[in-house]
Amino acid sequence: MHAPQTQRPAAKKSRKTFWLKQLHMWHWMSSAISLIGLVLFAVTGFTLNHAADIEGTPTIVEKRAQMPSAVLAKLGADPAGGKGRLPAPVATWVEDHFPVKASGEAEWSADEVYLPAPRPGGDAWVAIDRATGAVTSEVTDRGWISYLNDLHKGRNSGGEWSLFIDIFAFACLVFAITGLFLLWLHSAKRKSTWPLVGAGLVLPAAIAIIFIH
Repeated sequence: MHAPQTQRPAAKKSRKTFWLKQLHMWHWMSSAISLIGLVLFAVTGFTLNHAADIEGTPTIVEKRAQMPSAVLAKLGADPAGGKGRLPAPVATWVEDHFPVKASGEAEWSADEVYLPAPRPGGDAWVAIDRATGAVTSEVTDRGWISYLNDLHKGRNSGGEWSLFIDIFAFACLVFAITGLFLLWLHSAKRKSTWPLVGAGLVLPAAIAIIFIH
C-alpha cells in the first residue's frame, strides 16, 4: 500500500541526480572550452577600458621593390567599379616580397593599384605603380596590447577568428545557463545565492540608468 509513496521520492531524487550530472558535465565542458578565451577577453576588456592610458608607440616600416614586367603585365584591365582582387600571380609576388596578405580587395586607378591590408594591432598597405612596376609598402605595428584589443573586437581578424568568437560565445552561454541551473539546484543550502545573482543584475542596470545618459 505504501510502495507508491516511497517510489515517488526515490524517482524525484533519481531525476535530480540525473540532471545534476548532466548540468555538471555540460558546465565543466563549456568552462574548459571557454577558459582561455574568458581570460583573454577579461584582460582585453580591462586594456580596452584604459586604452588611452596604455597606448603604445606605433612602429612603421617602409619597403620598396621592383615588380618584374612579366608579373606587372598580369594586372590586366581595371575591374568593374575600380575595385577588385589582385590577379593570382600578382598577389603571390606581393606576398613573397612584402609581409602582407594580398587576398583583400584593391583599389584601381589609372596610375596605380592600392591594396589596403589592415591587420589586428596594426595596419599595412601596398601601392603598385602601373607604369613603372615600382611597388611601395608600409606596415604599422601598434604593439601586442593593440593586437589583443583588436582580437577582442574581431577587427580585421579574418573569418576563422570570427568563427572562433561565435563558438566561444556559445560555450560561454552554455557555461552561464548551466551555472544558473546549478545555482538554483543548490540554492536551498546557500541562502546568499539569489541576493548575489540579483546584485549582478541590479548593479550594472543602476549604473547604466543613473550615470549613463
